[in-house]
Amino acid sequence: MIGVFAGPAQRGDAADLAGLLGSDAVVPDGPVKPAALNLWPRLGAAVFFLDAGSAVRLIAPLLRDKDSDPAVVCVDRHFAVALAGDADDLTRHIADVLNLAPVVTGGPLIDSVLDELVEQLDATADGDVAACVAAIEAGEKVVLRNPLNFPLPALPPNVVPGGEDATWVIVVDDRAAATKDNVLRIVPRTLIVGVGSTRGASATTVGAALSELDSQGGLDLRAIKAFATADAKADEPGIVDAVEDWGFWHGDTAELLTFPTEELAEIGVPNPSSVVRNSMGTASVAEAAALRGAHQVGHGAPVELAAEKFKRDNVTVAAARVLPRGRLALVGLGPGPAEQRTPRADAEIRRAAFVVGSPAAVESVASVLRPGTEVRHEGAHDLAARGAAVAFVAFGTGPTLDIPVEADVVVVPGVREH
Repeated sequence: MIGVFAGPAQRGDAADLAGLLGSDAVVPDGPVKPAALNLWPRLGAAVFFLDAGSAVRLIAPLLRDKDSDPAVVCVDRHFAVALAGDADDLTRHIADVLNLAPVVTGGPLIDSVLDELVEQLDATADGDVAACVAAIEAGEKVVLRNPLNFPLPALPPNVVPGGEDATWVIVVDDRAAATKDNVLRIVPRTLIVGVGSTRGASATTVGAALSELDSQGGLDLRAIKAFATADAKADEPGIVDAVEDWGFWHGDTAELLTFPTEELAEIGVPNPSSVVRNSMGTASVAEAAALRGAHQVGHGAPVELAAEKFKRDNVTVAAARVLPRGRLALVGLGPGPAEQRTPRADAEIRRAAFVVGSPAAVESVASVLRPGTEVRHEGAHDLAARGAAVAFVAFGTGPTLDIPVEADVVVVPGVREH
């Protein structure tokens, strides 16, 4: 359906245009705003006889994503303007039949599935994101490798987990790899690096030891989320400066976590040192601090030692990994209409590979779902426990969690109806 919306003064022009657009075009009666809100979920395109500013303010709360939004065109005395959705062809057609100048624009997308994935995983992208996105949108075969099993959103059907003859390969991993043509690496921040040193070690020496995690440990240093050490080393200039240097060179910041030696002494490590125990009161600083920091940052997620300690010039480093687990978003939909849902509710629904809820609740968010999203009416807890990204939706303030689940749980309350 094409909705052609106009106030009383332009209603005749709107009717003429609807006649030229064909039998799918309708001119709703009444004021423009309530008519557009009522018809929006059913529209394939919308044409507004309004100035661009008014049209933008009207449609902004209704827009979800470029794949599900209707094509939106704004018509004034001189121009037909493509405002949203896949509106370029319709804009040119309207401009042609009304003898107006078409205004269409092109440029990089800010809401591509890969851009959103990088943001969701708190990751760094290494490779030509725009070219990979273009291949996905062209329907070309793209292989996505996810060896650590991060919970991913629904992906287009041409993005597959394996196979040959792919145009692009996407690798989601925190391990180092050589740069290759047509390979996009997405590097999530999963690593906590433990550091220990003798007094007076320089930042250069600490930095050289950190480089061993890449060259010898096979880890990508862009995956570092935080550093950790013993309380006694919290003010060690070489460690503090090396952490700042890492942030400078990577365009990011990472916290330096510190822990009492009594806590570190209780953590089992593969490479305890009697020398360190005698001087520090704990048999390990680097490995123990990395594991203790990973437990703190992971908020209950499983952790593992990703790289055992490396020692270089009286500096010791090790890395622990916070392992990914499923994600369960408890999403409140409010009273029901799309304009009364919160933006975060829509974001969590788009982040999910599975959307679970009553038939009515799922139907109310159908326009938000990514292509390939699987719909279920039960089983949200089990899906999340198995590692999936799940949005559990319900009207009102949202569903509740009745039983514990081994997953990251996010609560997005809905708006209360007064």
